[in-house]
Amino acid sequence: MNRISSAVAGGIAGTAVMTLMLLLLEVETRSAMDVFYVIALFVGTPEDPATGFALFVGAGIVAWPLLFIALEPYLPRGPDPAARGVVFAAVLWVPFVILGRGDIAGPLLIFYVAYTLFAHVAYGFTLGAVYGRLFDQLRQRGYR
Repeated sequence: MNRISSAVAGGIAGTAVMTLMLLLLEVETRSAMDVFYVIALFVGTPEDPATGFALFVGAGIVAWPLLFIALEPYLPRGPDPAARGVVFAAVLWVPFVILGRGDIAGPLLIFYVAYTLFAHVAYGFTLGAVYGRLFDQLRQRGYR
């Protein structure tokens, strides 16, 4: 397993954690959030949550982990990749919370902001922890 596949494995684990958290949010709010509808709307395919979900999973498994390994040496909170993953995901959270809130307002908006920040922190921690663990195994074998 090389560095990229270690990051993708971290992305798979992080996306699984975040997907479960967002699905729990949908259940708890009785689908008031419609996160995947909002992502689909953002890319111009309204009323197609499958497209929104596919984009969410693709970005979480491939795009964000590759960006993470490119930026990881420059992120604060090192040398722990899990701590750097939290910083990375907190930065990703800002456009997500701004663009993905849909028509939410009032107290539900405060809950949405806090919960999605927690979900992003969980994603970043998991991404960094899995990546760091797998990449450390590579370093011990002499991979650079």
